[in-house]
Order: sequence, then C-alpha cells, then structure tokens
Amino acid sequence: MTFDPFGIGTTFLSLQYAWLKHPKKVLEAQQECAFSMGMLNFNAFAHMAGASPSPCTKAASADERFADNVWHENPVECLTMQSYLTYTRWLERVIYDTPGAPKKARRSGAFWARQWINAAAPSNFFWTNPVAVKKAWESNGASVNKGIRNFLADAIAGDVQTTHTEPFQPGSNLAITPGAIVFRNDIMEVIHYRPVRDQVHAIPIVLVPPWINKYYILDLDEKMSMVRHLVAEGFEVFTISWKNPDASLANSTYERYVLDGVLVTIEVARAMTKAPQVHAVGYCIGGTALATLMAWLNKKSSHKQHNMPVAHWTLLSSLIDFSRPGEIEAFINEQSLTTIESIMTSKGYLDKDHISWAFRMLRPNSLIWHYVVHKYLYGESPPPFSVLFWNADSTRLPRTLHSFCLRELYLKNKLMQQNAVALDAIAIDMALVKQPLYAVGATEDHITPWRGTFKTLSLVKSPARYALSNSGHILGIINPPNGNSRHHFWVGDATGENDAKAWHARQKLQHGSWWQDWTAWLHDKCGPMQTPLSDDDPAYPKLADAPGTYIFEQ
Repeated sequence: MTFDPFGIGTTFLSLQYAWLKHPKKVLEAQQECAFSMGMLNFNAFAHMAGASPSPCTKAASADERFADNVWHENPVECLTMQSYLTYTRWLERVIYDTPGAPKKARRSGAFWARQWINAAAPSNFFWTNPVAVKKAWESNGASVNKGIRNFLADAIAGDVQTTHTEPFQPGSNLAITPGAIVFRNDIMEVIHYRPVRDQVHAIPIVLVPPWINKYYILDLDEKMSMVRHLVAEGFEVFTISWKNPDASLANSTYERYVLDGVLVTIEVARAMTKAPQVHAVGYCIGGTALATLMAWLNKKSSHKQHNMPVAHWTLLSSLIDFSRPGEIEAFINEQSLTTIESIMTSKGYLDKDHISWAFRMLRPNSLIWHYVVHKYLYGESPPPFSVLFWNADSTRLPRTLHSFCLRELYLKNKLMQQNAVALDAIAIDMALVKQPLYAVGATEDHITPWRGTFKTLSLVKSPARYALSNSGHILGIINPPNGNSRHHFWVGDATGENDAKAWHARQKLQHGSWWQDWTAWLHDKCGPMQTPLSDDDPAYPKLADAPGTYIFEQ
C-alpha cells in the first residue's frame, strides 16, 4: 500500500505546479477571492445596521443543507453560509480552471476538493448548524440524546446506515414476483417468472442486471418492479441472479461472466420457450456485458444471420465508451488501480464495504452528510426505503473480473477499439452490431452519465430509439408508471446520432414514465401472442422457488 493510494497528492502537486507557471493568473484569482469575501463582510455590516442588502451568494435551490429560513434570517448564520459557499465555489472553480493542466487532472482535483468542501460544511457541525441547536433547545436535549444513540448504533454496525433494515426481507416483501430457478452454475442462477396472462409474446425477455449489488433492483416490490410490469404486459421474462462471489471465484474472468452468464441465460430462455431469438436487456455494467456479447455474436454469426440468438436489445444506463465515465474517473488511475488490486490479491475479491463507500463518495452530500446531519445532529431516524435497503445489500467483486473492468474498460477504453477485446479467441467490433436497440439514460445519473450512454448510438449500426428519463442512476430506470407528476422523459429516434445536445433539443418533453413507451416498442418487436410455456419442462426442472438461493448470500 503506497502513501498516496489514490493519487490525490500527485494530482494536487501537478495542479500547483501548473499554477506556479502562471503567477499573473494566481494573483488575479486571489484578488477575485479577496474582493468577494470583502463584499460579504460589507453586506454583513449593512445587515446588522438594519439594512436589507441582497445576498452576495445564494445556495442552490436543491441544496437542502441551507434550506431552513434560519440560515437566511439570522445575520451571523447568513454570513457563515455565504462565506462557506463563496470560498468553496471559488476554490473548486480555480482548481477546475487550472491553466495548462490536463482535463482529467483538473476533474480529479475538483472531485477530491469537493470531498473536503462537503465535509467542512458548517451544516455538518452542531454549533455551526442553527437548525440542530434549535432542535436541541426545543426538545430539551432529546434530539441530542437520540443523535448520540444513532451514532453509537452506526458505530457498532460500522456504517452510516441510510434506512431501517428490519421492514425488508427479500422473498417476503422484496423480490416477490412468482417464479422459479430453472438453471444454476457457480456464478449465477436463472429465474423464470410465472406468466400471469393466458397469452404471452413469442419472443421472451432476458434481463441482465449488474453484478454490483443484487438483481432484485429489477424486482423491488409490487409498485416498483420492472419484472412484474413486464409479466403483466404479457411477456415471458427471465433474469440472472448473480452469485455473491467469495475467494473461490477469484479467477473468474469477464469472458466467463459474459459467456457462462449472459449467453447461457439467453440459451436457457430460447430452449425453454422454443423461441429462435430473445429480447435482451442490460442494466449498468450488465448492459456493458450484453453489448460485448452482441458484438461477439455478430462477429461469430456474420455469415449465418439466422443463428443470431438476440433479435433486439435494450441498454439501461450502460456505457460502452468509458472516456467520460462520470466522477468515478477520480479513482481511475494507475495508483488507484494498483491499490485496489493489492487489496483484492489478499482476499480474492473486493469487499462490498470498499465498493459501497466508493459510490457514496460520488454523491457525498446526499449519501453521507445528509444522514450524518439528520441522524446525529437532529436525532432523526431515516424512514424505511426499499431502494436504500437494496443499495446496502451489496456484493463482493471477483479479483480477475473487477481488475479487467477497471483496466481494460475504464482505463484503456478498449470496447471503443476495433478487435481490442476478445471472447473465446474471437476479437470483437462494436460496429458489427445491427440489431434494433432501445437505449435509456437519466439526466442526473452520476455513475453512467447520459451523454456517455448516448455515445453508444454512434458506435453500433443498430436502428436506435433513445429515452432520456429524469432522476438518477436508479430512480431514472426504476421508474414505473404510477401517476407521479415528477416523472418525465424525452424519447425519439436516435439512429446513428452522435450529438446528444442536438438530439435532446429536438425532442418534446413527455410526462409520465418511459416504461410505457418502451413496452409499446417491445409489443411491436416481440412477436405474436401464444400460450405460455409449461412449468414442468423436464430439461429445466424447478430447482427452487424465486428468488432462489444466491440472493441470500452475504
């Protein structure tokens, strides 16, 4: 383990060196900061003298840290808030605008600076958070007592817990769509869901969830289940439930997960339904694996198109081009990868706690400091929320698989390169993929930014329809039609498009869930209606009821 495991010091030294080459710009930046802070103090004196000057700095409308009126009405608290916002915004901007520095170094520096900036917010400390002080006074100290107990409970658990876990149990009130395990190997189980309609489409749907976290994000509960929605719409549905790997799977490769996981599941669905082709759906890194398989299948069957087992496909918040992978880019450098690989070498896998905290750091205000403030300073208990329970029910990652994804996909961006990735000794080319594609991105997705997912449309030769949902990586996808007025999306043909901004500008805002547009597209593509398959297929007997066994492994 190196002294600087994630290259933070190296990044900031390079940025400081770049600034030292531009002393005039350094002076200009310092003068800008000094002027802004001076104006803040002038406004504060005017406020205390009875005037009502306009604030020099305002918190963003979505910044819940300073939403309470006390931050704006009290001159001292207002000065504290504005001083923090003014200085930290200036600091992040000058880091990002470092003259002569590479863009990746500037983005990485801004990311690590934000970790300190967010941690140092006055709202995170009792005596500088007027809301916390007010709650303590009004409750006669009860909020402080409850906050201490919340802190001790989290200390024992070794985590800042984001939701109550007691109300949730997979197989009981989560992952409850009826079905059966019809195939199992050492890396995954295949679930076939029981049809609920007398007639189903001839072409089955195969869902490929990410192997980070467990599959049931696609089958949360009765109101938020993509699986239940598809079954109710008259589709035969299969999904993968990935095994939570231990040291025995340390050497499992990306190729194994694609061929022995995704491809095998497709073949199981074809065999059971007697369908020559399936519709395949990939979510996040599951979508990346599906795209890799699609390129391989097209290369392999280019002279026998009738043997292509996938008729059309869907990508949900999935990247093929990893040149701009979002804020996770701060972890993608040689020092970080060496550190991660050294951790995995001793165990054979990357522990779920490392993964969980890395993703939390991508959105620290909402995934860390929100809970620190509300639980410890306000003495509140977080409400039960199925999505947050699923998020905490994370998994490990096998050493070889994870190292490949980090180095070959994120660092070297090899899927963008012709014949740079091979499966079973067959090199792949994304430009060979031509099956119709429905792709989805989310406006606030910080894990797979939507403009990155949009780049797929110019890489493949597929006729493509793209839907852009509001919300983030999870709720932008798990977006059921339930009358929620906050749901909206843009959708339209995007075949061969390479300009995300221009495409977005041409689309009309639509209210509701993109699921309805998607299922209409699927109804058109998935063939005629027929009698559902029998439950007693001797070639694929029921091994267990859904949700199976792998989902319960910790």
